[in-house]
Amino acid sequence: MADGKKIVFMCTHGPEDPERATIPFALATAAQASGMEAVIGFQANGGLLLKKGIADHVFAPGFPPLKQLIDLYVQGGGRLLLCAPCVKARQIGAEDLLPGVEVVSGATFVKEFGEASSIAVY
Repeated sequence: MADGKKIVFMCTHGPEDPERATIPFALATAAQASGMEAVIGFQANGGLLLKKGIADHVFAPGFPPLKQLIDLYVQGGGRLLLCAPCVKARQIGAEDLLPGVEVVSGATFVKEFGEASSIAVY
């Protein structure tokens, strides 16, 4: 990790907005490649991207396929933090989620924000 820097990206857009859904992953993988720790949090419809099979159908012009970016991000040690109330509101079961997704409370997001050198919301 370069200089102990951590950046948190919050993804609030799902498959209905492929570009805004893809940007946090593109930036997070770029941060990882730069030696930074990158964490992506998901709220609102952004959480739908973590359902099995959804990312397979999300493509934004000019970007790699979302599924490819997710795989690259996770392989680089990236964490996927999903808002617990958002899961409940969308009736997403644990069995529906990609492996490694952490369903978390607001307190976890606040902790991550406090540790981050930067926060970006999409």
